[in-house]
Amino acid sequence: MVRVSRRRNLVAWWLLAVLVAAGLASLGFWQLDRMHQKQAMLDAVQQVLVQRSPRPLASAADAARARDYDWAAGGGSFVDAPPVLLDNQQRDERPGVRVYRVFQPSAPHATPLLVELGWLPLPGDRTLPPVPRPQGGLEVAGLLAPPPSHGIMAAVATPQAGGPLLATGLDTAALGAQLGQPSLAPRVLKLDPDLPLGYARDLDVLPNTLPPEQHLGYAVQWFALALAVLVITLLLTLRKRKPERTGP
Repeated sequence: MVRVSRRRNLVAWWLLAVLVAAGLASLGFWQLDRMHQKQAMLDAVQQVLVQRSPRPLASAADAARARDYDWAAGGGSFVDAPPVLLDNQQRDERPGVRVYRVFQPSAPHATPLLVELGWLPLPGDRTLPPVPRPQGGLEVAGLLAPPPSHGIMAAVATPQAGGPLLATGLDTAALGAQLGQPSLAPRVLKLDPDLPLGYARDLDVLPNTLPPEQHLGYAVQWFALALAVLVITLLLTLRKRKPERTGP
């Protein structure tokens, strides 16, 4: 009876260990998948930036390419609508906001889109910076991209004193109504840093998020933990199977 009970305990421990190891390994595979996704994204962006074959700004509204990257250029003007300040944006280890404004392309029936004008720092009291609307007709160019990921947080935009919207994420469908627009293109334009317009900016599509190599590091950690669980369980099993010494 004692041996049967021990065997049952060992089986239960191994089942638990295998389940835990499988869960840890699944997290490792998820991190590897995220690594491959982000590396593919960076490769696609690099190809676009090398070629820089401009598409019309109206292509930002193409739902079939809502998750793709394109170089775009064209004329138009910034709409008299509140600026959108994307919160919790780091640059050079300083907290700040990314500034977006609605741009209306001059092409007939073109859907307006959000243009990222750049990054501005926030002081310790989090007083929002003034972001005047660029005036007149302008020629713009830049990288059409999906809005920055907001992770598990809800994409909420809250009106602030003075008119701007402070956002935790960019939900273009919801922002359209808040900005007085019938609709907004699903992609945003990351303004070319070489243009004499806006604020400090770059064409980084992974700001404030993990790069591929960091996902790889996390994957290795999860796989190592899964292996450690199995090794520890094996060592405890072998230890329990050692015959007990009787007598001198």
